Amino acid sequence: MDIAPDTVTEIILRLRAVDVKEGVTDPDSGSNPIDDGATDVLVSGTDDATESEVRSMIAGLNDDQRAELLALLYVGRGDMEPEDWEGAVRFAREREAAGEGAVREILRQPDGGDLLAEGLDRLGITPDLPQA
Repeated sequence: MDIAPDTVTEIILRLRAVDVKEGVTDPDSGSNPIDDGATDVLVSGTDDATESEVRSMIAGLNDDQRAELLALLYVGRGDMEPEDWEGAVRFAREREAAGEGAVREILRQPDGGDLLAEGLDRLGITPDLPQA
């Protein structure tokens, strides 16, 4: 693999942080953070710094690394088998070429971090991750 397992691990950790974000928990907030238990910090949105970090990390990968990251998602999701790794990478490249970018596809997956971890595991690579 061209993409380092440590890089995948960093992306997994950030994706898991995005996954645990909640929606609006205090829709009528008008008080200060101390009065409402600081629930406003749990709100996710397009200005989420963690999601921006994930987007930047994935966008900063080269084409081969992005294709392999996407292939890990497919293997982890069970769409492709580890034995057909090269086929999974080819399919990921085709998806990228068709405009379905890795960033969009991975972030659209509600449990993307867990699926990437499962992909690594199915390939026999054990990342150093806390249990999800």
